Amino acid sequence: MATFQYIAKDAAGNETRGQVEAGDRNSAIAAVRAQGLFPTALGEVKSAPAAPAPAGKAKAKKAAAPAKKSGALNKDIKIDIKLPSWMRGKVNTKVLTQFTRQLATLVNAGLPLMRGIEVLKRQMKDPQMVEALGGIADNIASGGTFSEALTQYPKIFDKLYVNMVKAGEAGGVLEVVLGRLAEFAEKSEKIKNKVKGAMIYPIVVLFAAVGITGFLLVAVIPKFKQVFNDMLGGAALPPITEAVMQASEFVQHNGLLIVSIVAALVVIKKIIGHTEAGAYFFDVCSLKAPVTGTLVQRTAVSRVTRTLGTLLSSGVPILQSLVIVRDTTGNRVVSKALQEVHDAVKEGEGMTQPLSQCPVFPPMVVSMVEVGEETGALADMLTRIANTYDDEVDNAVAGMTAAIEPALIIVLAVVVGTIVIAMFLPMIKIISSVSGGAA
Repeated sequence: MATFQYIAKDAAGNETRGQVEAGDRNSAIAAVRAQGLFPTALGEVKSAPAAPAPAGKAKAKKAAAPAKKSGALNKDIKIDIKLPSWMRGKVNTKVLTQFTRQLATLVNAGLPLMRGIEVLKRQMKDPQMVEALGGIADNIASGGTFSEALTQYPKIFDKLYVNMVKAGEAGGVLEVVLGRLAEFAEKSEKIKNKVKGAMIYPIVVLFAAVGITGFLLVAVIPKFKQVFNDMLGGAALPPITEAVMQASEFVQHNGLLIVSIVAALVVIKKIIGHTEAGAYFFDVCSLKAPVTGTLVQRTAVSRVTRTLGTLLSSGVPILQSLVIVRDTTGNRVVSKALQEVHDAVKEGEGMTQPLSQCPVFPPMVVSMVEVGEETGALADMLTRIANTYDDEVDNAVAGMTAAIEPALIIVLAVVVGTIVIAMFLPMIKIISSVSGGAA
């Protein structure tokens, strides 16, 4: 018989800890459930290590052990090199989402949380997740809760994740919360990928336009200039050709200056963006940008409402939920609005008034939140808003792509076309003079 230490929830969601004696893990789980409890963590209590053998016997055993060759390597020695935390990258969202979904499935199937973590650790390929799951399992085995263990790895499990798990443990619905977390991560990643996908084509076209223009100005136009000087004997060139020639000379002689100016602007933007006022200014500009502003606004509304709705439906208190959403929204304009909502709710007021004062949230969203507060179905209403704005994001992405693509193509055509026309006008003059001379 072995002794097992367990953490379990009763029917009311209260946490209980204790020990049971059983022949194996499954028998221990059955014994805990027979008490009307739902185990969330279970680990075997290791027995104390045996007393060291007397010195004489130890020497005898050492002498009896076969001697190893001096030149042989000791294969039992394993070298485990771990990078410091600041050198490690973040865990891929897809890996975290897959882990959450699989853990929810295992727990929902009746497998104890500790066993589920061990199963997923064995099949995990990401080294950071393997290390984190090992530490989480050790923390739970020593008597800690799952949410307490997650707080030891803030770079992998953010505040949203930890607080939802904590609420699931308190309510005895951990598998439901894990499923909601996986669904939330999947939908958030889907929206992010759509936005990134919509920006790939414009960025590629923009880089192509800059590259082609630079190549023409640096490598092609100087050769034409030499031809024109030889063939026309210093005659005046058309104004458009003169302008292109001057632009070519400026780029050739000031290329390093142009690169330095661009690099300086990027660095200055980074420095200003790290200040509170600068970051707020850039967030305001992103919301008011002519083409992308609508997309940024709808994405922010979708993210805020989905996160808040997921937290509330999982049992996280509204004030705590507002703080979590405020810290994870990624836009300081929205964060400021949520702080005002938090202060209003803390004073016993509703969310409608502070939300209506923020231009990010349209009147329709404010009205639906007001209805949700009045009917007591705020979490459900927030989820409906998020679903609606997910479709709005799709429409905004399609509209932005439809507007940017032809605009960039036209700009590229105008730039390249201007250069081509500027080079061909003198060529026509040269051909005319040659034809007249031959006649």
